[in-house]
Amino acid sequence: MKIVDVRGIPLTWRSPNPYMSAAGAQAGRSAVLVEIETDGGIVGLGEAGLGGGAPVVTQTVVERLLKPMLLGQDPLLIERHWQTMFERSRAGGRRGVVMHAISGVDMALWDIAGKVAGLPLYRLFGAYADTLEVYASGGFYQEGKDVRALVAEAESYVAQGFGGMKMKIGRNPSTQTHLRGLLAMTEKCVVTPEEDLARVEAVRKALGPHRKLMVDINCVWSPALAIAMGKALEPFDLTWIEEPVATDDIDGSAAVAAALHTPIAGYETEVGLYGFRELITRRAVDIVQPDLAWTGGFSEGRRIAALAHAHNMMVAPHAFGSAVLLVASLHFAASIPNALVVELDRNENPLREALLKEPLTIERGMVALPTRPGLGIELDRAVVDRYRVD
Repeated sequence: MKIVDVRGIPLTWRSPNPYMSAAGAQAGRSAVLVEIETDGGIVGLGEAGLGGGAPVVTQTVVERLLKPMLLGQDPLLIERHWQTMFERSRAGGRRGVVMHAISGVDMALWDIAGKVAGLPLYRLFGAYADTLEVYASGGFYQEGKDVRALVAEAESYVAQGFGGMKMKIGRNPSTQTHLRGLLAMTEKCVVTPEEDLARVEAVRKALGPHRKLMVDINCVWSPALAIAMGKALEPFDLTWIEEPVATDDIDGSAAVAAALHTPIAGYETEVGLYGFRELITRRAVDIVQPDLAWTGGFSEGRRIAALAHAHNMMVAPHAFGSAVLLVASLHFAASIPNALVVELDRNENPLREALLKEPLTIERGMVALPTRPGLGIELDRAVVDRYRVD
């Protein structure tokens, strides 16, 4: 069996009502799907990250840089292909768009392997669980969305049976770093730290005392502000505080983790085993959050999870993309012993909600893994065509 084609499929949907985190605004959602076709008729599917740019950028890296390394090759030599792509792209960078493109290719190769073996991927990897808990990821800032609307959102998750919710905080007038002034739409939906504390308190009351509540700062606070706010947040019994400081400020994150009782989670914005090695070994995080579409796909994600396991840390994968990334994250989490919970984005996103012919079934905050070989999913081609942008 040989690889005969590698293609990137860029998709974009525009939101009529942008929503915001501390780090910027979501005016829509995009994804780059990766398909790898073999001469035996098997096609593997993956999702690559955007590398911070337009989808066509990742598509170009997939098709112009990585595809020539793969054509004519045995698709089951996955580890060799991963190391080849990683080493031959050294001059182009070990982070950002190149690693994001490698991630999508790696996912697609593993999808082929699962189809060849006749096994769903989590079982091919060595299953640990057949079902997983997912939490509702929402609580964004949005124009016209006050505390009452935020509480109503939290109450809807309770009604749906979710065992936890994540919300955004940190969109403050000053975060004691230069990063705040570099972000898009900095003038909109700005709140004081005191208002953020009131938002968290209101959501905690709506969820009740026993459901998980997580907050996400998206890397904008200084370590000093993160420690002060972390202590102020302690009465609300948070499951974790996510990405409190800049990704590259490992010493700062370690100081925050050491100062607080609440676990620090992160950093989805880190890339690759070597980056996570620093976060893990220097105890800059308590909970590890790789994104499979950014950090190197299944191959690198499982190496990161093993390193976290060796340091007695749990893994909670970041999964804020299309339905393909969500399903991949479920297979990943179900195959490792230290998975904590998986993110389920609750914002409007047809690239997640409508992309699959058979959507995932989520009941009372739990999801069963697909049982068909590989990722176990099939794309709705009409939806792909609707949102394709190349």
